[in-house]
Amino acid sequence: MTTFRSYTLLALGLSLGLGLSSASIADRVEIPVGQQGGAENAGDVPTNGMTQDRVESRFGAPQERRAAVGDPPISSWVYEDYVVYFEHDKVLRTVLKHRPRTGAAPANGG
Repeated sequence: MTTFRSYTLLALGLSLGLGLSSASIADRVEIPVGQQGGAENAGDVPTNGMTQDRVESRFGAPQERRAAVGDPPISSWVYEDYVVYFEHDKVLRTVLKHRPRTGAAPANGG
């Protein structure tokens, strides 16, 4: 019985040690608060509630139209700097594409 308990404690110790060591080598991404925000803060982009017709007339034809999936149907239009998501024919959300700053050092220091 003592042997079983020793092996159990050894296995638990190894599991915790390996788990903590792998967590300590993970990359950490930090985005300053001033650089965070939704696409609505980025200037002229489609806003919630706009119809597909209104988006196309104001912002032009998208580079790609992705078919609707799910229920309710969610479709998306891809533009150069952002993606517009629609529920039925109304804008649900506009998401900016990530653009790294030029000349910025890599986050991992190398």
